[in-house]
Amino acid sequence: MTRKPWGVEFTAHPEEVANLRRLVRHRLTSWGLHELIDTAQLCVSELVSNVVTHVGSGTPGSLEVSVEGAYLRIEVHDPDTRALPTLVAADVDAEGGRGMALIEALTDRWGVQLRESRKVTWCELATGLTPATDRAVDPSVTRAEALLDMYATLRPPTCRYEPGLGRVGRTVAEESVIDVITDFLRWLRAHGSDADDVLDRAQSRCEAAQSGSGR
Repeated sequence: MTRKPWGVEFTAHPEEVANLRRLVRHRLTSWGLHELIDTAQLCVSELVSNVVTHVGSGTPGSLEVSVEGAYLRIEVHDPDTRALPTLVAADVDAEGGRGMALIEALTDRWGVQLRESRKVTWCELATGLTPATDRAVDPSVTRAEALLDMYATLRPPTCRYEPGLGRVGRTVAEESVIDVITDFLRWLRAHGSDADDVLDRAQSRCEAAQSGSGR
C-alpha cells in the first residue's frame, strides 16, 4: 500500500483540534493503521494544544503525517522558535504542564527541530510495518540524531538540527555536534577525567565499528 506524506495548514484555535483529529482518523484509516488512530489523535491534540497555549491562539501552523520506515511520524510546525516544548514534572492537580509528559509516555520517540523560520515538534509511533528498504540502520546514528533533537530544546540559540539537508543544513548540524562535544569535554574535566584519553578511546571505538561494518 502506498502511503504518501500528508499535511494540512491550520490556525491554532482550541476548536481546530477536533477537526485535525478527524482528518488524522480519516488518513490513518485509509492507510490501514487502525490500531494507531486513538494514540495518534491524542498526540495531535497535545501538540496542537501546546501551540495554542504557549505560542498563542491564532498562530498559523501546519500538521504533517507520514510513514517513515517502521514508524508513523507526526509533525506540528509553528513560527515561534523561542517557545520550546519541554518535558516537565507537573503536579497531579496542575491544570497544565503534562502535555509533553503524555507525548513521552505514548510515543516511541519525540523531539524538536529548529529551522530558520519555524520549529517542528514531532513524535513517532511504531507501526509494526516492515520498512521498504533493506538498508541496516546504525543504532549509533539513531541515538546521535535523538540527542541532537534533544539538545535543540536545551540550546535553542545555537542548535538547529535538520537531517537530510544540503550544505547549509549540514554545516548547522556540525556546529551543533561541536557544541555537544564541547559540553561533554567540559563535563569530563569538571569531574577530573582525562578528556584527551576519552576522545582517543571514542575514536578507536568508532574506527573499530567502521572496520567491522565493512567486512
